Amino acid sequence: MTALIQFRLAGFLRTGRAMAPALAGLLTLAVLYGGGRAQPAEAYGVSAVVLFPVLAWQTKILLDVEPDVQRRLALVAVGPARERAAGLLAAAAAGLGLVAVALVFPWLVGGVVGPTHPGDRSIPVGLALGLWAHLLALPGAVALGALASRAVTRSAGYGVAVLAFGAVLVLVLGRTGSVVPWLAPPVLPTARALAGALSGPAALSLTGWALAWAAVALAGYARARHRRA
Repeated sequence: MTALIQFRLAGFLRTGRAMAPALAGLLTLAVLYGGGRAQPAEAYGVSAVVLFPVLAWQTKILLDVEPDVQRRLALVAVGPARERAAGLLAAAAAGLGLVAVALVFPWLVGGVVGPTHPGDRSIPVGLALGLWAHLLALPGAVALGALASRAVTRSAGYGVAVLAFGAVLVLVLGRTGSVVPWLAPPVLPTARALAGALSGPAALSLTGWALAWAAVALAGYARARHRRA
């Protein structure tokens, strides 16, 4: 399975398909941090929100690079479970690369500032919370991108519709006062939590919410792949 993960990552990079989401991510971050400087945790919380659709789109592109015939050969060679896991792990690895860029980029352009008032979080704490926020967004983004992949939707138009619907769901259901916020991953609630005081129980709750949502979405992806195999 390791060879299949490396093969899919290599195909994603060597075909140049990685350029589009990478440039989109950089442009999004440049616009975000062009408006002024903020504390690291608060800035990273918003960064995770705006990168969520980019990470999902990147996952879809990576999973769609492989031709259908080649994917069927991989199914026969390693089995359905390992074939699906290899694609998801390759997408997660690519997502981690974009997350690393998102953590470094604001320091290069002066988009963040260290503690300025008593009670402000230190830079190491802000970095840790920022990493946590992006890692919470990544599983849900990978799951959404997988659901929008050609292996599930069979159509580029349907895939784009799934991506757009998922992004809108995050924004609409993540707002304060939403009746059913759990239908979307907690990307916006995490950003709001980082803008204020974040307690341990709240952090655990958000982590559990993000992992549970991703698990349900990935179960739907596995079921859809099984039905279409």
